[in-house]
Amino acid sequence: MDELTDYSQSAPTITSTSSGTQRQDSNHNNTKSSKKQRNIIMNSLRKRVNAGKVSYSSMDEQTKQEMRIMRRKNRHLVEQHYKIDQENHVLLPGVPTYDEDLARDFHDFFNLICLVPIIALNVLNWDWDKLFQSIHSKEGIPFIHCWTGEYFYLFFYVTLAYFIVDLIWVTVIPRAVKSPSTIIQHHIATILYLIIPFHVQSFRFLMGVCMSVEMNTWFLIARRVFNKQGFPPWTIDLPYLFSVRVKLISICFYITWISIRCVLYPYVLVVFYKMVQSGNLRENERMFMPVGTCLHSVFCVLNVRWTIDLINSKIRQWKTKTNDIASGL
Repeated sequence: MDELTDYSQSAPTITSTSSGTQRQDSNHNNTKSSKKQRNIIMNSLRKRVNAGKVSYSSMDEQTKQEMRIMRRKNRHLVEQHYKIDQENHVLLPGVPTYDEDLARDFHDFFNLICLVPIIALNVLNWDWDKLFQSIHSKEGIPFIHCWTGEYFYLFFYVTLAYFIVDLIWVTVIPRAVKSPSTIIQHHIATILYLIIPFHVQSFRFLMGVCMSVEMNTWFLIARRVFNKQGFPPWTIDLPYLFSVRVKLISICFYITWISIRCVLYPYVLVVFYKMVQSGNLRENERMFMPVGTCLHSVFCVLNVRWTIDLINSKIRQWKTKTNDIASGL
């Protein structure tokens, strides 16, 4: 708190000048300097809170509010969809509780509805008999032979329309999501990624592989929408149907997270490597391969980062419980 006091005492003052233009320039420069100094102080304070040197509960309400705003700007995916102890930074049971917010609710229901036809069209573009057989086969690249692409153009245009509409939605109404800048960057990268399978027919199976992540996105949103009270999924005394629904969504969320984000997405990089090693790439395939590899690597890095955040939060939660049990003995 001494840092905040020092800030208020050392804040730059604006002196009057004979020229109105000079006064405006001085005001603008001092405002920028003041904001920059304030951000430096708040970042330093946030680091001290995280290190346990300053207690979050000892701050005044204005400082707490500024800390919450800063955390929202830099919020990880884990913090958006899990309860986090703000003082100890450990994962808490259940999901965050949400107040009524029409902008966010409309956006959530838009996603829950629009992702269904995208997922369904993706499923229709695969030969599932070959896919199940190829899982047990060690020869070749199974995804290439299992993709039929029978409904590719419908799948492509529906997917493209969804990302464009959602991009416009989040840009115009950023409060509909908690991290609008992250969503905007993700959607722009995805739209650029979609150009590759549209122009290179032999890469179209990769769109089906990558868009399978929308199943996990659907369960991620459903986990919030169908449990606004934030009950832990494994609470015993919940109503039966509600309990089954919450548990089923939670199980499907973790299964799709691990299988798609942690296994399937990195495996696509192996597929890229095998395609290059085969030496059978056409000219347009060689042209788009570096771009596709770079964009897909970015998505893989994001998935790794979010998974590490989730694991670290779980570890901190486990350690806190262990310490509480030990202190009670």
